[in-house]
Amino acid sequence: MAVIVKYIVVRNGEEKMTFATKKEADAYDKMLDIADRLFDFLDSADVNLDEDQQDAISLLMAEKRDELMPILRGIKPKKKPAPEKAGSAKPAAPAKKAAARKPVKAPAKNPAKAVKPKVAAKKK
Repeated sequence: MAVIVKYIVVRNGEEKMTFATKKEADAYDKMLDIADRLFDFLDSADVNLDEDQQDAISLLMAEKRDELMPILRGIKPKKKPAPEKAGSAKPAAPAKKAAARKPVKAPAKNPAKAVKPKVAAKKK
């Protein structure tokens, strides 16, 4: 017989979601708390939205809060790279063989004869 532990998030007597870990359930519960506060904010604002729209917007903003916070702070969000299409992927460059590389010259035994690297002179 197996014992399974489930964490159920209940809001207003209604089961919202079931999770396998307490951490996931707490995170979801926190997201719902944020959505409730956003709903109240939208409800008190001078914006004419019906209840379903307020609910959808508040849930969206709560779910995407990690992306929304920098925007609210005035930070320009980073652009996500566009997902590559399956057929447009570039083929990988062939691996270079060790034999094709130029051998590294050993340092000269006599330091006086050692060739010094050329350094570009800076103009002032």
